[in-house]
Amino acid sequence: MKRLYLIRHAKSSWSSPDLEDFHRPLNDRGKNDGKAMAKRLAAAGIRPDLIVASPAARAKKTAGLLAKGLGYDQDAIQYENNLYLGSLPFHCRLLATLFSQVDVLFLVGHNDTMTELAEHLCGRALGNVPTCGVVALEYSAEGGFSDTVGAGKLLFFWYPKDGGGTHK
Repeated sequence: MKRLYLIRHAKSSWSSPDLEDFHRPLNDRGKNDGKAMAKRLAAAGIRPDLIVASPAARAKKTAGLLAKGLGYDQDAIQYENNLYLGSLPFHCRLLATLFSQVDVLFLVGHNDTMTELAEHLCGRALGNVPTCGVVALEYSAEGGFSDTVGAGKLLFFWYPKDGGGTHK
């Protein structure tokens, strides 16, 4: 089986309104949420083969918190510039390439694309992937990744304020 974890960056800080969007850091809640979600994923026995993230400050920090909490080498995180403002077709092409290399992939990015991508791949309306939300999808090993609507089986949709359930 191949598994994809679509992760929206954690809550960012707006304390410096003049700071360019790309450089906005995480706020304290975002840092705490990132650590908590890493702990939750670790408790479920989830460990990525590869983490790919947007190079924007808040996505980089979120990816780093997840990596640290899951025992993944932070220096092995790959950054893809086009995850910052990339389109749905770009994300799908990237996923097709990455899934030819690994079985468990974490993709850390931004809304609105993370929600659009998650809904497209699982074929279900999720409403919104909140900050530090994780949408887990599974693909058969034989068929591998497909960007066909609904091709990914939704395993769970977790986010910091969901009460620790296994929302599907």
